[in-house]
Amino acid sequence: MSNVNATDPDAESGSEPTFAVSVAVEDADRTLAGVVLDPVRDELFTAIGPGAPLCNGEPIIASSCDSLGRALVATGFGYQAAVRAAQADVAARVIPLARDIRRAGAAALDMCCCASGRLDAYFERGVKAWDTAAGALICERAGLAVRKLEPEGILPSGIVVAPYALIDELIALVGGE
Repeated sequence: MSNVNATDPDAESGSEPTFAVSVAVEDADRTLAGVVLDPVRDELFTAIGPGAPLCNGEPIIASSCDSLGRALVATGFGYQAAVRAAQADVAARVIPLARDIRRAGAAALDMCCCASGRLDAYFERGVKAWDTAAGALICERAGLAVRKLEPEGILPSGIVVAPYALIDELIALVGGE
C-alpha cells in the first residue's frame, strides 16, 4: 500500500488512466468497421460487418433507459478556456435533470460504455472524426441514436448518443449555448 500525498501532483491518484486506440474504416458513404481498444481494462469493442457489436467477442447490449432523470450521462470538455466555460454551462443544464454526469476523458470509450449499457447517454462538442467514428458505429449497431451537433456560437460541432427515447430531450438541452 502506498502513502499518497494529496498535495503532490505526481502522487498516485488511485484511479486508472482513461485512453483508447480507436480505428474506423470508411468509404465515401459510411463507416464500414470500427474497433476501440481499452488497453487498461483489456477490452476490445468491435463493429465489423453486419450484426451486433461485440466486446472481447461477446455481444453487448445498450441501455434502454427512457427517462433522463434515470440516465447516467457522459461528456467531455475542450482545451480552450472560453469553449470549456460554454461547455460547462451546457453541462449545468443537464446535471439537475439527469441521474448524474460523468467525465472520463476518452470519447471512443464513453461511446462504447453507452453501447454496452454502462452509461445511458453521451454528448460532447469539439471531438474529431478520429475520436468518434468507430464508437459511433458501435453505438449505432447497439441500437442507439447517434446525432451530430452543429456549431453554435463559440461551441464547435459535436455528437450526441442516447437511446431513441432520450435523444430528442438530450439534444434540446445540449444543442445550444
